[in-house]
Amino acid sequence: MGKSFLSDLVFRQAKKYGERVALKYRDYSISSWISVSWNKFAEKVKYASRAMVALGINEQENVGVFSQNMPECFYVDFGAYATRVVTIPLYATSSEAQVHYIVQDASIRYIFVGEQYQYEVARRVQGLCRSLKQIIIFDPNVKRLPGDTNSIYFDEFLEKGKDESLQEIVDKRIEASSPQDLANILYTSGTTGESKGVMLHHSCFEFGIKAHYGRLKTLSDNDVIMNFLPFTHIFERAWSYLCIDMGCTLCINLRPADIQKTIKEIRPTAMCSVPRFWEKVYAGVMEKINETTGVKKKLMLDALKVGKEYNIDCLMNGKEPSPILKLKYKFYEKTIYSLLKKTIGIENGNFFPTAGASIPPKVEEFVRSVGINMIAGYGLTETTATVTCQWIDDFKIGSVGRVLPGVEIKIGENNEILVKGETVTKGYYNKEAITKDAFTPDGWFHTGDAGYIEGGRLYLTDRIKDLFKTSNGKYIAPQAIETKLVVDKYIDQISIIADQRKYVSALIVPEYSQVKAYAESKGIKYSDMKDLLAKPEIQELFRMRIDTLQQEFAHYEQIKKFTLLPEPFSMEKGELTNTLKIKRPVLMKNYADLIEKMYEE
Repeated sequence: MGKSFLSDLVFRQAKKYGERVALKYRDYSISSWISVSWNKFAEKVKYASRAMVALGINEQENVGVFSQNMPECFYVDFGAYATRVVTIPLYATSSEAQVHYIVQDASIRYIFVGEQYQYEVARRVQGLCRSLKQIIIFDPNVKRLPGDTNSIYFDEFLEKGKDESLQEIVDKRIEASSPQDLANILYTSGTTGESKGVMLHHSCFEFGIKAHYGRLKTLSDNDVIMNFLPFTHIFERAWSYLCIDMGCTLCINLRPADIQKTIKEIRPTAMCSVPRFWEKVYAGVMEKINETTGVKKKLMLDALKVGKEYNIDCLMNGKEPSPILKLKYKFYEKTIYSLLKKTIGIENGNFFPTAGASIPPKVEEFVRSVGINMIAGYGLTETTATVTCQWIDDFKIGSVGRVLPGVEIKIGENNEILVKGETVTKGYYNKEAITKDAFTPDGWFHTGDAGYIEGGRLYLTDRIKDLFKTSNGKYIAPQAIETKLVVDKYIDQISIIADQRKYVSALIVPEYSQVKAYAESKGIKYSDMKDLLAKPEIQELFRMRIDTLQQEFAHYEQIKKFTLLPEPFSMEKGELTNTLKIKRPVLMKNYADLIEKMYEE
């Protein structure tokens, strides 16, 4: 059968690339990027693997990694894979209750933590879970709490791994490893209920990585990758492992808020992201165009028109652009498109995988028009990320691409997408009944997503669990409406209300800076945000914009009433998952009074 693919991946790459740069991360103490060679990467992994043996961590035992993106996450992951240990990543923003649940459910004895917040949460959980034996701290600046004599820093952990006599045990474990070994348990964010631990075996990752070879044809060891999404997220995790396998340089963004800064410093050739990133880019460009006048504005609008004709009307549909169109496109490629890409920091862009939610057609059309190779895809934690994806010369606006080689899809009852293949999970940890329900009797996995196949490409329509039924018996797909409206520059977050109601309403978190700017331009006086949002002029502004955006919806799908919220949805209030998806049941509870007001006669 052979050993597992990931168990010695970093060691194989170190032999191949030696002193070439494998990883980069920003050291905030000296405001500079630190480079880690493949040799150094392999050394850290070697010490981590030995240290796990030294601590007495058993084969197939679960260890937790509760941290923001840091190079140490990779050292622990691959150190674990070399010793047949299972890693369980936890989102850096996880609450005490979430961490407690996972530690208990997975019987975690050792947990690695990133910064002060994660350490303090883990320490409180340790007081509740006696099974949690030790906390290992990545950041040396973390201050241990009084009375904590047990936790150790990562450097102390690695020191244990410098004992060369332990290497024999590590080597034996690598040789004994198997594709059937469990690699990760990834706990889902739980938008509708209790979090479930998705089991991903080494075979899932190996098969998934190799399935991408024929699709992402231009990815190579010359690519510079920006790690932006949390490593806890299957999309970033699987993508990172693919990039390590390809010999790319990975640049780790340690602080999510700094992405705009770091992306300009790194100038990546590839980066996986979620649609919200591109929605922000689109909104920013549209705002810039609206503020511009005269010849400059005409040029910018013409550049978008030419880009659409060239990339979408022609290339997407297999048509040859005319010589004049080619010339125009070349001109804008060297001027406006180039300037836009430079402003974002992606002028060296190869391609940009995007998934995690529906991409608004306007946004996808814009990104394609300016010559950015967005690669839309679809996948789940349970499918080790990618099920389908587009490619540079094979895309349709609105589609999430063709199925990966070796993966199968079909459309079941209620238009549900069903998946089968080696990348699909074998089930949920400690949850036999839920695992059984997740599969058809003949082994197809229920994704819970609705869609259709046309021309060999998959199109998503909605999340089946999210479908609302009005009191008039009409079905509403909230995500379709939300995706349409969230591209507006005045809207930051939106949640549709319709289930068992006589019409559609919405809770809207405005883009506060835009509303303030509008108020200033119109001379509207206000005391605070709540006061401003209640102003008739602001209410009318949103009414007009919503009505414009929802024209193509059926009458029963259109928003009749809305409420503007002075504070955003937040994880602290339990309204968002760690991946920033809306928890609808929590919103219904938290805003019950405001929702009822929208339905008062």
